[in-house]
Amino acid sequence: MIEHWWPFGHRSILRNDVSNSVSTALPVPVRVNNSDDPAEILRFAFNALAGGRAALATLVEIRGGAARSLGAHLAVSSGGHYCGYLSGGCIEAAVAAEALKAMEEGSDRVVKYGEGSPFFDIVLPCGGGVTIAIHVLRAAEPLGTVLDQLADRQIVALNHDPKSQALTHSKTVPPRSGWYEGSFVSVYRPQTCVVISGQTAEADAVSRLAHASGYQVQLLSSSKDPNAIEIDRFTAVVLLHHDLDLEAAVLERALTSPAFYIGALGSTRTHRRRTELLRVAGVSSENIDRIHAPIGLFGPTRDAASLALSVLADVAAARLEVFPS
Repeated sequence: MIEHWWPFGHRSILRNDVSNSVSTALPVPVRVNNSDDPAEILRFAFNALAGGRAALATLVEIRGGAARSLGAHLAVSSGGHYCGYLSGGCIEAAVAAEALKAMEEGSDRVVKYGEGSPFFDIVLPCGGGVTIAIHVLRAAEPLGTVLDQLADRQIVALNHDPKSQALTHSKTVPPRSGWYEGSFVSVYRPQTCVVISGQTAEADAVSRLAHASGYQVQLLSSSKDPNAIEIDRFTAVVLLHHDLDLEAAVLERALTSPAFYIGALGSTRTHRRRTELLRVAGVSSENIDRIHAPIGLFGPTRDAASLALSVLADVAAARLEVFPS
């Protein structure tokens, strides 16, 4: 018989093999970073597997409320290091401990926390419950494929089949992470890229905050050819000029792109003038309606820091509307 025990707080984990009275201590789980970026978590798992063993834990069921979305990950190395989030931080060490045991046994497992869970000492503040599927990684190739495609700014997915305990690159990508035909499919989308046009204090503030938020940033110089700007459907274009003539070329490029967000600085009166100029130029009403102006989620603002918060909050809200998690 094999018993697993760890005290509250998971300061130690003991595996006791009663048949031969040999006890071995598993590593103590230790968080190595606070990132919840899926690409960074998968990269951690990829590197951990290259150096030994690794496991990937995935949030596959939510009962009631939860702090994370379906498909959220926690990656664990055989040395006990882990990164990622499956909740607000209340179950991650416990999941890492379960992942270490799964790696030792060489078999996947499923654990529940909160509502419907046998772990009465672990309470989810949201009052709900979650189910976590822990997969012992056996091949790096699926992770590498996902990382490469994300770097190429493509949507990609992983398919976990609990029956065969296999993790594979999914040939089809559903709208969002979830259960499909008996397998759990985790969907990954490229990081938000923010293209910022404007040689102003506002542009500098938005750029700094976007970097701090983990976004990719393109801060355009006045000499940049607008036609050379790379804009995909995961790109937000932010125009922070105090002169409509200065924004015109970049705005024209943005309106012919699949950008999920286009925002422009200026008052309501300024935007009416912008709209008139675009209509004269033959731009459709549908395209004009894509412009968030005056820019920002709240306003008016009177300083660069407040404007940056307002702009990036608007960008984040727009992405969630277009690409629900």
